[in-house]
Amino acid sequence: MTSPAGPPPTGGDSDGQRLKLLAVTACPTGIAHTYMAAEKLAQAAASRGIDMKVETQGSIGAENVLDDNDVSTADGIIVAADKDVDLSRFVGKRVLTVGVAEGIHHPERLIERVRSAPVHRAGTARDVSASGGGKKRSVGYKALMNGVSYMIPFVVVGGLLIAISLSLGGHTDPSGGLVIPKDSFWMDINNIGVIGFTLMVPILSGYIAYAIGDRPALVPGMIGGWIANTGSLYDSKAGAGFIGAIVTGFLAGYLVLWIKKVKVPKFAQPIMPIIVIPIVATTALGLFFIYVIGKPISWVFEHLTDWLSGMTGTSAILLGTILGLMIAFDMGGPVNKTAFLFGAGLIATGNQTVMGMCAAAIPVMPLGQGLATLIRKRLYTEQERETGLASLFMGCFGISEGAIPFAAARPAQVIPANMLGGAVAGAIAGVAGVEDAVPHGGPIVAVLGAVSGVPMFFVAVLIGAAVTALTTVTLVDISERRRTSAAPVAGPDAAGPLEPELVGVGAGATAGGAAAAVVAQRVVASSSTAAAEAAPARTPAATDPAARTERAPHAEPAARVGHGAAAAADGGTEAGGTPSAEAEGEADTKATAESDADADADARPEREVLSGYLTEQTVKVALDARDKEAAIREMAALLARTGKVADLDELVATALRREEQGTTGLGEEIAIPHAKTDAVTAPVVGFARSAEGVEWGSLDGTKAGLVFMIAVPEAAAGDEHLRILALLSRKLMDPEFRARLVAAPDERAVLEVLSEIR
Repeated sequence: MTSPAGPPPTGGDSDGQRLKLLAVTACPTGIAHTYMAAEKLAQAAASRGIDMKVETQGSIGAENVLDDNDVSTADGIIVAADKDVDLSRFVGKRVLTVGVAEGIHHPERLIERVRSAPVHRAGTARDVSASGGGKKRSVGYKALMNGVSYMIPFVVVGGLLIAISLSLGGHTDPSGGLVIPKDSFWMDINNIGVIGFTLMVPILSGYIAYAIGDRPALVPGMIGGWIANTGSLYDSKAGAGFIGAIVTGFLAGYLVLWIKKVKVPKFAQPIMPIIVIPIVATTALGLFFIYVIGKPISWVFEHLTDWLSGMTGTSAILLGTILGLMIAFDMGGPVNKTAFLFGAGLIATGNQTVMGMCAAAIPVMPLGQGLATLIRKRLYTEQERETGLASLFMGCFGISEGAIPFAAARPAQVIPANMLGGAVAGAIAGVAGVEDAVPHGGPIVAVLGAVSGVPMFFVAVLIGAAVTALTTVTLVDISERRRTSAAPVAGPDAAGPLEPELVGVGAGATAGGAAAAVVAQRVVASSSTAAAEAAPARTPAATDPAARTERAPHAEPAARVGHGAAAAADGGTEAGGTPSAEAEGEADTKATAESDADADADARPEREVLSGYLTEQTVKVALDARDKEAAIREMAALLARTGKVADLDELVATALRREEQGTTGLGEEIAIPHAKTDAVTAPVVGFARSAEGVEWGSLDGTKAGLVFMIAVPEAAAGDEHLRILALLSRKLMDPEFRARLVAAPDERAVLEVLSEIR
């Protein structure tokens, strides 16, 4: 680590030396935008005679890494990133932190701003500034998703181990539900699973806090989550569960941020993040939860129990509905535990119908959420779909906590859906008089013979799970559509596109699609004057949109006719416009030469483009689609021409799921949809142009006129598609290259331009 004693230079070059800047670019997925920002910054620096080295933190790994020598001689560092970048190595240097989109759209501005950027000091939070970043998600959402992503493995491992131990080593016991013999192998497996479940709540809380307040917030967040989940600490028979963990996570994170703002003597600064802040925040949060938040939770638990006791003689439908709502609300929290213990307590009195209602509602949440991931795969990330399969398995064994990752990630959509499905299941079980003789729920108790009225029990569970699944996908879909439609349209100074977060949905709307060459007019107009001048001159037929629409597939013959006309003009004409014999002879000779040249061109092997993955078969100069989904389908069909697509529908579905994580519209009228799937047998790349552009959800407001599609099989997915994306992203930042690409008259000419990508 380099820490110069004196203040760094202000960025001037009055001493005759060239200004030297460093940059780091990164985005959440580390694919296209990382390299686009790096290329733009490097170009802007070179145009100003400034030395710049750019480190890219992409999915392939960190490349062109900045070492201590680079840092020690740098006049300033630009960090254009939408994920955390460790700034500790830049202590004592001027550091400007912005979103990755700023590096793409305003590199010149960043170079000017870094000269007067503040000096980075030790102990400063490493969070990346969102100024100008164009982020679509709030800090709170990203913190919540950070906690959920770390919690999921604990839920899956703990839940599956408990389910396996119950199914293989358990038996029904009226006094204890599903019982595993003590000192048995399966009890050991069960205990390991219980540990995983016990840790999941503190993990959720701790990593929510960590995403907000960095490492000093991790300990108070985890201890706060443990306290929230341990009801005995605040005189409650049940802990606050995952909802309490979310509360303690946010409280810990923001409490640490507040403590960091307190001015302390210089000698105390080194011990603040490792001793003072964790101790103060943990103590304050723990006492606050026990004495302030915990007491109301205990009060709610007691009064809910009394209230339910007074309802035992009411309508079975009403009681079943209420119990189902409570079971599904917080999945292991105080409301859930109140309903569960109420039903379990009545078993000893001979009333087993109340536990029957609870038993039918218990598996609805994990089964419903797992089913939702199968019904609408495109709404879920790959990690969520895998969690959905585990959730289905846990639901079969009555482990309602399997749905917690979904509820924590999307509480406003998932919790109401869970409650609706739980209420339906509880009501059906109540009406049918289903009884459960053990304090446990889920299909496992019916299979083991603890339930009477088994057919109606399964009917209640299946209908409740279906209601939950359908309600969930409907609410999530509505939510994502609203978020997409509310996304700001970028103005001239707007930030631009971003890579996706853990969960998200890209935008899609309708747009026109006609002649390919019209795109050239839009792209060249937005490019530099030099780029516009570099574009080939057009004939009237080429500049007329209608003519281009009709004649684009025949651009090569049209060019030949024009060439022949030019030759005739050069050769001269006789009076009255009749060609002379000499001119006719020259024209015939040239035409013959052109025919031979064309034959030679046809005989030559195709130029290798992008390692041979993109060929004339996979190029289309006029995309017909008018919206994103249709464009992806058309591009997939284009790739299928190669014979490398084994399952066209699955390729389309995978590409659409990728779009749901975040738009692949990069801005600058470019989109690069991509898919990792075994629906293709080998890597393949396609390219198409859209005349009017396709709405792709790019934050810079431009429609996609240049569309590349990349598909690679899972086995070859490692770095290959990332390498292709990086190459494309860098080259497409060159406005002259884009201008020539949109002006290319046919597939062969397009390949000629694309062959420049190295």
